[in-house]
Amino acid sequence: MFNKIDPKKIFEDLTNTQVWRSMFRGGTWKNTSRDRAQHILGNVWLHLHPARIRRRAVKFTYTWGLGGLSFFLFLILTVTGIVLMFYYRPSPELAYRDMKDLEFVVSLGQFMRNMHRWSAHAMVLFVILHMVRVFLTGSYKTPREFNWGVGVVLLVLTLFLSFTGYLLPWDQLAIWAVTVGTNMASATPFVGAEGPFASLLGVGLKNDARFGLLGGTTVGSATLVRFYVLHCIAVPFITGIFLIIHFWRIRKDGFSAAPIENEPPQQKVEVWPNLIVREYIGAILMLIFLVGWSLLQNAPLEGIADPNVTPNPSKAPWYFLGLQELLVYFDPWLAGVVIPTIIMIGLMAIPYLDPDANRGVGFYSFKERPFANTVFLLGLFAWFVLIIIGTFMRGPNWQWYWPWESWLTHKPPPPPTTVMPLAVGGGLIGLYFTLGMVLPLLIKYQFNVPSTVKKILAGSILLALIIGVLPSFSFIKGAWVGFAVALYTIMGILLPSHYLKNISRVRYVVCMALLLMMIGVFLKVALHLGFNVKYIVSVPQVSFNI
Repeated sequence: MFNKIDPKKIFEDLTNTQVWRSMFRGGTWKNTSRDRAQHILGNVWLHLHPARIRRRAVKFTYTWGLGGLSFFLFLILTVTGIVLMFYYRPSPELAYRDMKDLEFVVSLGQFMRNMHRWSAHAMVLFVILHMVRVFLTGSYKTPREFNWGVGVVLLVLTLFLSFTGYLLPWDQLAIWAVTVGTNMASATPFVGAEGPFASLLGVGLKNDARFGLLGGTTVGSATLVRFYVLHCIAVPFITGIFLIIHFWRIRKDGFSAAPIENEPPQQKVEVWPNLIVREYIGAILMLIFLVGWSLLQNAPLEGIADPNVTPNPSKAPWYFLGLQELLVYFDPWLAGVVIPTIIMIGLMAIPYLDPDANRGVGFYSFKERPFANTVFLLGLFAWFVLIIIGTFMRGPNWQWYWPWESWLTHKPPPPPTTVMPLAVGGGLIGLYFTLGMVLPLLIKYQFNVPSTVKKILAGSILLALIIGVLPSFSFIKGAWVGFAVALYTIMGILLPSHYLKNISRVRYVVCMALLLMMIGVFLKVALHLGFNVKYIVSVPQVSFNI
C-alpha cells in the first residue's frame, strides 16, 4: 500500500524544489569537485574562503586555527552578551543587584556570565597568538600589508572591548581596575590634565581625556552608562566593520600559505570539506572547553563598588598589567600612552619596513628572518614577563612579593631615587641614539653572529664580575651593567650592522629609532632597579620626565 521510503530520494526532491533552489544555489548534491567549490562560493557564511587551497594551508600546525577561533569567540561573546543584556540595567543602584540575580535567580544566568567572561579573556589571548603566528610565518608581507594593519587595529579594539566590559558588574574589582586604567588617560600628553604640556593648553581635570571617558572626575553613574554603550554598541559596531574588511582582504589577498621558492607547486584541495571540517572541529572543541570551564569556575564578583574603600593593591585587567608594571619605572604618560602608541605604530609599520617582501613567506621561517623574529619575540617575551610580574609578584603598595610570601609580611619602603642633572641626562640620551644610529653603519667587518654573540655575553659577564667587586658597587649593580652592555651591544649595534645597514636609509632610520626606543625601555628599567635612577631627563615645569 505504501511505497518504501527512500531518504535519499526525498532529499533530492527537496533540494530540487523551487523554494529550496530560490534560497540555496546549486541543485542535487553530487559530491563532485565542482559541487564542493559551488558550496563555498554560493554560501553566505563560507564564501569568504577560496574554493581551493594549498594542502599546506590546511595543516593544523600551520595556522593552529587561531584566526577562526578568535572570530568564533567573538560570536560567543555576541550571543552571550545579548542574552545578558535582557537582565542587566546600567545603573549603580541596579547593576550589582542584577549580577546577583544572574547568580541566584536567573536560570543559567551564572553560566551565561561565566561564558561571556571567559570567552572575553580567551579572545584577547587568541588574537595575540594569531598575530604571533602571522608574524612568524611572514604572512604580513605583500600583498597583505594593509590587512596586517587592520589586524593591529582589531587587537586594540579587542583589548578595549574587554576593558569597557570590566566596569559593568559594578563591584570593587571593576571600579578600581577601571580607575587605574582611566588614570592613564589623564596622563596623555597635551589632552590629559597630568600629562606633559597640558598646562600650556589650559587642560585641567574637568576638560581632559579622562573626564571625557568617565563623564566626570570620578567613576560614577555617567561612567557606567558610557562604558555600557561603548561595550554593547559602539566598540562591537566598529569591530564588526574592521572584521568585514579583514575577512574580505584575506579572500582578495589570498591565504597566507604562499608558494615556497625553489619547491615544486603543491597540489590544491577543496576548502569544503578539507578546511571547513577542521574549522568546525576546532570551534566545537573550543566550545566544549569553555562550557566545561564555565561550569567549574565562576567569573569573579567581589563586593559592591565602594569609592571610599581602596583595595591595596589595586590592579588593572591582566592584559593591562604590563603597562601598570611600567608605571614603576616611567611616568604615566610614557607607560600608559606613549609606549603603547609606539608599539602599535611599530607593529603597523613592520610590513613597510621589511626590506625583502619575498623572504620567509608562508612558513615558519626563523632561519630566513632571524633578526626580525628575534626582535619581535624579545618584545613579546618582555611584555608577558611584565604581565606575570604584575599578576603574581606585586602585593600591597605595589611592592615585590614572591608567590610563596604572605602579603601580611611587612616590606621596607623602596630606596630613595635620584634624578640625573639635565645636561648629563640629555647628553646620555643624545649619545645613546647617535651611537645606535651610526655605529652599525661604520662596522665593515663581516662576523659570525652566533660566535660573536657568545663572546659579547662572556665579556659582559666578566665586566659584571669586575664591577661587582669594586668599592661602592655590588654584584647586583654589576649584573645590571653587564645586562645593559650586552643588550645594547648585541641588539642595538651587532645585529643591526649585520642585518640592517644595507636597507634603504629611510627604512634604516625608522627601524633603528623603533629598535633603540625598545632597548631604551629595558635600559631605563635597569637604571631604576640597579642604580635607583628615577628620571634621566626631568623638566618639571611642563611635567616632562623620562
